[in-house]
Amino acid sequence: MIRWHRLAAWGAAWVMAWVGVAPAAAGKFSADLAQPSPRTTLAQVTRADRQVRDGDAVLQAYVFQPADAPRLSAAPASGAWDWQDQGELHLRVQNGMDWAVTLRIDIEGASPEQALHATVGVPAGPPQTVVVPLHAVSPRMQGMQVGPPMPYEARGERLLVATTVEGQLDLHRVAAIRIGVPKPGAAQTLLFGRVETVPGDAAWRDAYTAIVDRYGQYTRGQWPEKIDSDEALRAAQARAQAELATTARTRHDRYGGRLDLKPFSATGWFRAERRDGRWRLVTPEGHAFFSLGVNAVATDQRSYVQGREEMFVDLPPDQGAWRDFYGSGDNRSADAAAAAGMGYNHGRWFDFYAANLYRLDGANWKAAWGARAMARLQAWGFNTVGNWSDDVLANAGAHRMAYTRSIEVAGVFGNVSSGYDYWGRMPDPFDPRFALAAEKAAAKAAGAARDDPWLLGYFADNELPWAGTGPQGRWGLALGTLRGEARSDAKQAFIAALKRKYGEPAKLAAAWGIQLPAWDAMNATGYAAPLPSETYPAIAADYSAWLRQYADQYFRIVTEALHRHDPHHLFLGARFSVNTPEAVAACARYCDVISFNAYADVPQHGVDMAALAKLEKPAMLTEFHFGSDDRGPFGKGVVPVWNEAQRGEAYARYVQAAAQDPNIVGAHWFEYTDQPASGRILDGENSHVGLVGITDIPFKSFVDAVRKANEEAAGW
Repeated sequence: MIRWHRLAAWGAAWVMAWVGVAPAAAGKFSADLAQPSPRTTLAQVTRADRQVRDGDAVLQAYVFQPADAPRLSAAPASGAWDWQDQGELHLRVQNGMDWAVTLRIDIEGASPEQALHATVGVPAGPPQTVVVPLHAVSPRMQGMQVGPPMPYEARGERLLVATTVEGQLDLHRVAAIRIGVPKPGAAQTLLFGRVETVPGDAAWRDAYTAIVDRYGQYTRGQWPEKIDSDEALRAAQARAQAELATTARTRHDRYGGRLDLKPFSATGWFRAERRDGRWRLVTPEGHAFFSLGVNAVATDQRSYVQGREEMFVDLPPDQGAWRDFYGSGDNRSADAAAAAGMGYNHGRWFDFYAANLYRLDGANWKAAWGARAMARLQAWGFNTVGNWSDDVLANAGAHRMAYTRSIEVAGVFGNVSSGYDYWGRMPDPFDPRFALAAEKAAAKAAGAARDDPWLLGYFADNELPWAGTGPQGRWGLALGTLRGEARSDAKQAFIAALKRKYGEPAKLAAAWGIQLPAWDAMNATGYAAPLPSETYPAIAADYSAWLRQYADQYFRIVTEALHRHDPHHLFLGARFSVNTPEAVAACARYCDVISFNAYADVPQHGVDMAALAKLEKPAMLTEFHFGSDDRGPFGKGVVPVWNEAQRGEAYARYVQAAAQDPNIVGAHWFEYTDQPASGRILDGENSHVGLVGITDIPFKSFVDAVRKANEEAAGW
C-alpha cells in the first residue's frame, strides 16, 4: 500500500487533472474521460490526437510518459463525492500497445488512511471494462490464493475485475480517482472512455461464479489436456498410457543405484558416504544413488465447496457412490499466517481428483491409480516416492522404489513465535511434553517400515519457523522466546543460560546496553529484547548461542526418539524453508542429511552451498517446482515461468545443477498433481505445478522434458 507521504511527494510533481464533474448528493458518479474539458490538465500524461469507436461511445488516447508516476485524476469541483450506496467503479479502457500494460487505480478519501488501491494488467486487444470493487477484496476471501484470469467474457462484454483491492475507504467522502501507469520505461498509450460507479458488487461476484466444472477444471479456459466428458476422460487416459515409455534398468541395481560407478560397501540399508570429495547416497546393495523424487503422490485434492456452491458447475450429488468423495474439515488456525484472511476454509469439501479417478476406473480406482502412478514415475525417470505420499505406494510390486516417511511431532506442548509462523509457531523442545510427542511420532512413523530396506529415511516436520522476517529475521526465535510468557519452558531455559554467563543482571545490562534492575524483569510477558547492533556485539553473540541451543535441543530429542524406534535408516533433516546458520549446523550434527525446500531457479540460489560444504553433511532438495497459468489452475506456484514449455526447461536446468553439485544427493519435485483451481483445503493454494492434471492426465510436453532430465541426472 502506498502511504500518504509518498502520494504527497508525487503530488508535488503532478498537476491535478480535473474532470468536469460537480459535487453531488449520495448516488451514482459518472464522467467521460474521452471528452475534452477546460478543467483538465495532465502531468507526465499527454492527450493524443487519436480516438476509436467503442459501440456508440468514443475512447480517447492518453500517452503516459516515462516518469515515476504519470497519471490522470478526477475529483469533484469542491467537497467530496458521496458513494455510500455504490459498490463498484467501472472504467472503459483499451490498451493501445502490443503488450500488456500495468494500470494502477487509486480511489482516495478525505484523510491519508482512507484510500483503496488496485493494480491490474490490461492486455492488448479490444476495449474492456475494468471493475474495481469499492471495498477491500482478495482471492483469499474466496478461498484461494490466486484469483481467476482476467479479462473474461460476460454477456458479450470483456470484464477485467480487480480481484485484489487493498485499503479502506469511507464512501461518504470520496476525494479523488487517480489512474496511472507505475514507472513506465517508455511511453505507454491507453484509451479511456466512461468511468462510473454502480451499486452492488455483481461483477466481482460474477468473476467467481460457475468457474469450476464437474471435473475440477476452469470453465472459461482451454488447453490441450482439458476434457469435456467422461468418454473424453477415459480416451485421454488410454492415450497417455499407450504413450508411456519404459526404461530397462540394465545399468542400475533394483533400488536404482548405479552399476557403472565404483561400488560402495553394502549394508542392507540406504546410507550416505562421501568419496573423492563428492557425497553420494548408497543403496542397500552398495551403489551410488541420486534421489529423484516426487512429493504428494496421493489421491486427495480436496477443495471446500460449502458456502460457495455458486462457484461450481454440476457438482455430483452427495449421495450414492459420490458420497465417498465428500467430507468435512476445518483449516482455521489463529497461529498460522497461511490461514490469515482465508475465507471458505472449513465445512464441506469435495475431492475432485479422487472423483475423476473413480470415473476412470470404477470401484477399484485406488488400486488402479497406485499401479498407474508408480509405472509413470518409473517411466519418467524418478526413483523415489517423496513426502506425503500414499502409504500404498511403499509396496508397489514390480514398480517398487525408494520412499520416505515423515515424523510429524504433534500434540499439546509449548510453542514460540519467531515472527514468521506461516504454518504455525515453533515447537518448544524444552517443554517435557515435546519429548513425549516426539517419541510417539517416531514410533508411528517407523511402524512396519523400520525393517524395510526400500525406506530411504525419515524427515522431521516441515518448514518450521526457525527464523523471522526482515533484515533482523535471523534473531526472530530469540526475540520471540524472550517475548513469551514467564511459564514458557524455552524462555526459562534462555534466561537460565544468560544467568550462567553473566551472573548479575547489571552485567547483562551493560553488555546489551539496556536497563535490567533484576532478572525478574525478563519474565514479563511481551518483554521487548533489544535488536543486535554493532555497538553491543554481545546481543548477537548471545542470541546466536541461544538459537544453537534451541536447535540442538530439537534435533537431539527427535534423533534419539527415532533411533530408539529405527536404528537402521537415515534421518533426512527437517525440510528447511526459512533457517538460520545455527539451525542448519545443529541439523548437521544430529542428522544424516540436511534437507531444504529450495524454491529457486537453481539450487545454489536457494541454499548457501559454500556454508553447507563446511558442515560435512550432504544436502537434499526436498521441494522445488516451476508453475505456469496456461493449464487451468490460476496460480504459477512459488517459482513462476511464462508457459508450459518453460516449465520443462526450468526443471532440466534445476536438476542438472543439483546433480552436478558434489554436496547434493537428491531433488524432489512438488507435487504429483495440480492443485484444485478453487484452492486446496489446507491454505487455498491453487497452482499448476503438477506432473498430471486434476483429471489425472499427464502434461506430455512437461513429463517428456522431465524424463530426459532425470535420465541424465541419474545416469539412466
